[in-house]
Amino acid sequence: MLEQRRNSDVISELLNLQGKRVLDVGSGDGALARLLTRKGAKVTGIECNPRQLSKANATEKAGDERYLDGRGEAMPVDDESTDIVIFFNSLHHVPVEGQDQALIEASRVLIPNGQLYISEPVASGAYFEMMKPFDDETHVRAEALNAISRATETLFDQEREVTYFYPDIIADYETFAEETTRIDSARDELFKTRDVELRQAFDAYGVKQADGRFAFDQPMRVNLLIKKNTAT
Repeated sequence: MLEQRRNSDVISELLNLQGKRVLDVGSGDGALARLLTRKGAKVTGIECNPRQLSKANATEKAGDERYLDGRGEAMPVDDESTDIVIFFNSLHHVPVEGQDQALIEASRVLIPNGQLYISEPVASGAYFEMMKPFDDETHVRAEALNAISRATETLFDQEREVTYFYPDIIADYETFAEETTRIDSARDELFKTRDVELRQAFDAYGVKQADGRFAFDQPMRVNLLIKKNTAT
């Protein structure tokens, strides 16, 4: 039985963020970057989606966080310039053929013994089941896990693996549709053509809360890795 936890609590437990240079790869709308900044980190977000970058830059900053247009497979930062690299729900969004390269890039930009924090949704739970008939991520999530396994053979040592679930709280169907299509514009057509089915799935899998919002349980796996020391 998985323990219910908040993503932010797991990050705070596993990482010492104060004063650390953090690279948030696939930073989306900047929510995590702002959280990490409030916890004392110096954060650079990398995001390739212009809609997400626009949202991040339009939102009030928490401090000195910044955002760069870039991809995990080719991070626009210098070698050994980062203390912590984070892939939060983003490694499986890297094209399968580029996932190994993204982890090679993480090793490149990390200082010796730097930390790589990878948080990935497990292919189960209410949110996954809701989206599976429309956008099945079973394969890409499995491939992300395989890429992590390969990276621990050559580039990283694993320090911790943590599994838990968190309730993804969504205000309503319209918020769900806006956020989901902003993350991946390829879903725009899906939400136009299958709106009725998606609304029905949202109502079927979401658990309505006392405040009117909806909760969807999402199991998570976190792998905390340490860059191997290859110095001779």
